[in-house]
Amino acid sequence: MSEQHVEPRSGTLSLIIATLLTGIAAGIGGMLLALLLHAIQHLAFGYSPDAIISQESFLEGVSAANASRRFYVLVSCGLIAGIGWYLLYRFGKPLVSIANAVKNPQKPMPFFSTLVHALLQIITVALGSPLGREVAPREVGAIGAGWLSQRFRLTPAETRVMVACGAGAGLAAVYNVPLGGAVFTLEVLLGAFSWELLIPAVCTSSIAALVAWAGLGNESQYHLPELNITSGLVIWSVICGPLFGIAANAFTRVMTQARKQAKRNWQMPVFCLLNFAILGLLSAWFPQLLGNGKGPAQITFDNQTTLYLAAALLVLKLLVIWGSLRSGAEGGLLTPGLSNGALLACILGGVWDSFWPGTSIGAFAIVGAAAFLASSMKMPITAVVLILEFTRVNHDFLIPILFAVTGSIATSALINKKWAV
Repeated sequence: MSEQHVEPRSGTLSLIIATLLTGIAAGIGGMLLALLLHAIQHLAFGYSPDAIISQESFLEGVSAANASRRFYVLVSCGLIAGIGWYLLYRFGKPLVSIANAVKNPQKPMPFFSTLVHALLQIITVALGSPLGREVAPREVGAIGAGWLSQRFRLTPAETRVMVACGAGAGLAAVYNVPLGGAVFTLEVLLGAFSWELLIPAVCTSSIAALVAWAGLGNESQYHLPELNITSGLVIWSVICGPLFGIAANAFTRVMTQARKQAKRNWQMPVFCLLNFAILGLLSAWFPQLLGNGKGPAQITFDNQTTLYLAAALLVLKLLVIWGSLRSGAEGGLLTPGLSNGALLACILGGVWDSFWPGTSIGAFAIVGAAAFLASSMKMPITAVVLILEFTRVNHDFLIPILFAVTGSIATSALINKKWAV
């Protein structure tokens, strides 16, 4: 009888300690990156100068700054983005994505290059880049987990899990979403659910979020007025779910192509400067365009936007996100996708409300944000959990959210299947 192959494992104690330290490291890293982001925002746009974490939001601070200040800050953002990433690609070690590091743990992410890459994302988003900031804490959490895995001599299989957990814990720390970080680890990075994976994922994300409370507090990302579920909202979520799938699928394809076409040579500083200078000019009329999209999402949730403003912001947001990626700037698409979904929901909800009145714009926006995010990031379960933790909305909203997410994901899957054929 042939011997059954048994994969080697490190000691249980080493694995437990590595798991605990991964959560702590990701929490500290995410907290420091978030504090750096806020400090740069306050300094650049001149609001709440006496506090890093304040009651004044980024959108309020940007709106209070004069148009010329916004323009000069965005020009600075373009210079930092273009020169910074050009030098990194020119002289730094080749970057390894989190997904590739999880697939092949024997090819780790380069520490210095990845750290610089993360810092550039935080700095440029703080200065007004329309891309997301969520990749940076995930990268820092992942490189910390990889370093700890080496120190504790974990096996490649264990290292793979730790790197994924570190990335998810970084997300949990910066957004205060412990369950969302764990589900992201399982659904997106590992693509599996089991006790062996669930325990370290939940443990690291919970520890990271708790550690980050020390500097960021126990706050939700968005604050909502009282929103109520209506029969009109439920029916709208069923009908419009597929529309969000179509829109999110197109958004992902266009932005992926823009990222692939970005120049990595001497042209990058020129294109970045031009792109962010144009964004700076647009911000004179639309300060909501600056930042990762949290501001536009918040005003939709607060019922503080009109159909026409939502339409204008949606079109311009898509253009400036595309331009930023095409010019070579880096960043995530999680919050931008959530914001685009909320804006699109305002438009579709506004039209629906003219025929079936009684539902607030904020309620439409919550459902639309989840549906768009689910398809644009290909993570239906994570999207639902993140929306619940981001907003702490009434759990009754799970019904329309799940209807919309189901329609969105199913439609996006059919489109992808057709393209594959």
